[in-house]
Amino acid sequence: MSDDLFWGADDPDPSSADVGASHDTVRLDGGAPPAAVATRERPWRTTAIAAGLAALVFGGAGVGVGAALESGNNGSSASDQVAGFNVTPAAARGASGVPRSFAAVAAKVLPAVVSINVSGANQQDTGSGIVLRSDGYILTNNHVVAAAVGGGRVAVVFNDGTTAVARIVGTDQEDDLAVIKVGRTGLTTALLGSSSLVRVGDSVLAVGSPLGLTGTVTAGIVSALNRPVDTTADQQQQNVDPFNPFGGSNTPTTTTVINAIQTDAAINPGNSGGPLVNSNGAVIGINSAIASTGSGVSGQPGSIGVGFAIPIDQARVIAAELIKSGHASHPLMGVSLADATDANGNQLARVQQLTSGGPAQRAGIRIGDVIVQVGGLPTAGADAVIAATRSHQPGDRVPVTVLRSGVRKTFTVTLIDAATTQG
Repeated sequence: MSDDLFWGADDPDPSSADVGASHDTVRLDGGAPPAAVATRERPWRTTAIAAGLAALVFGGAGVGVGAALESGNNGSSASDQVAGFNVTPAAARGASGVPRSFAAVAAKVLPAVVSINVSGANQQDTGSGIVLRSDGYILTNNHVVAAAVGGGRVAVVFNDGTTAVARIVGTDQEDDLAVIKVGRTGLTTALLGSSSLVRVGDSVLAVGSPLGLTGTVTAGIVSALNRPVDTTADQQQQNVDPFNPFGGSNTPTTTTVINAIQTDAAINPGNSGGPLVNSNGAVIGINSAIASTGSGVSGQPGSIGVGFAIPIDQARVIAAELIKSGHASHPLMGVSLADATDANGNQLARVQQLTSGGPAQRAGIRIGDVIVQVGGLPTAGADAVIAATRSHQPGDRVPVTVLRSGVRKTFTVTLIDAATTQG
C-alpha cells in the first residue's frame, strides 16, 4: 500500500501489484483479517447502516507521540504549557492499580466529559468529548463532527445538563481528532495523563455517551498496546448515500491508521471522543474504535470487549496544534510500502519506492528493504509501519530497522513535515 504520509505528495502513487497484497479489508495488525474485523467505530447516528457486515465502529482512537520535552515542574511538555492543558504531575502519571473506588474515579472524570450532538447534510450523530481548557476548548474525534464540517450544527451537553452551541476549531482526519469550542468559561477540565507509562493489565475506565446515554462509565483493563488499526474504510461511509450504501465513487483520500491502546472496557457507538482514564482519573487515551462481529442495536455494531483508543500523548500534541492554527502536522518518511509475507506466512512491509531525496533515502534505506522496526516497535506489515511512524512528530530522529538480504540494518531517519512536500 502507499500513503501520502510516507510518499511525497508531489510524487506518483506507485502500484503495489508486484509486491504483497492490497488493502481490501481492515486489519488489526497487518495480518490476515481476523474473525472480528476492525473498522471505525461510528458515532451513534440516525441514518441506517447495512447490517451483517463486521465493522470497526469509531468512538475514539489515535497514536502515541515521541520526543516531548519535560518541564522541571509538573512533567508537562512545552506545548502543554502553551496550550494551557491540565496535565497530571509526573510523579502521579504511573497509576496502574485497581482503584479503591471506581465511583471516586468516575466522580472525578465526569464533570469534564461532554456529549456532542451533530447535525448536517441529512445526518445526525452523537459522540463524546473532553474539556481541555476552562475557556471552552473540547477535544473529540474528527469523525464525530465530520457531518458539520462545511455547514451544520454542533451542540454540547455538559455533565450538569446545561448545553451550548460549539464551533469547529480544527480537524485532523489522519489522526481522527478534532477540537471544538463553546462560548463558556470556568469549565472543569480533564486531567491528562501519559500514555507512555501505560502497561498491559492496567485498570481503566471508559466514559462517554454510548448510544446517546450520557454519562456512562464502563470498567476494564488495557488489553494490548501499540495495536495498528486501519480505519480508512469507514471514512468513505461518512458521505455515502444511505439509500445506496454500496454505490457511488467516494474514495478515502487520507489513510487513517492508529497505533492504538486496546481495552476490554465496553465501548459502543457514541463513546467516540470520550476518555479512557487510569486509576487516578487521568486521561490516557481517546476512545475511537471497536472491533465487531456484526450488527447490534438499530444495526449498529456493539462491544465485544475489543476497543481502541488514541494515546493521549499523541492526541494532546495534535490538539495543541489545532488550537493554535486549526491544522495539524504529520510526519513523512518518504517511502511507499507494500504488504508481503515470508515463507512462514509472517507479514512484512517491503519498501517499494522511495521519494527522491526524502528522509528514508537520505538515511540509507533502499527499495526492497523490509522494515521490521520503527522507533523500537516491531512492524508486521505496512499498517504497522504507518502507525509506528505516526507515533512520532516531524523533526524526530527515529531508528528504522530493515532486513536487507537477510541482514538486519538500522538507520536513523529524520522525519519531515508532510506539508513541506505539497506544492
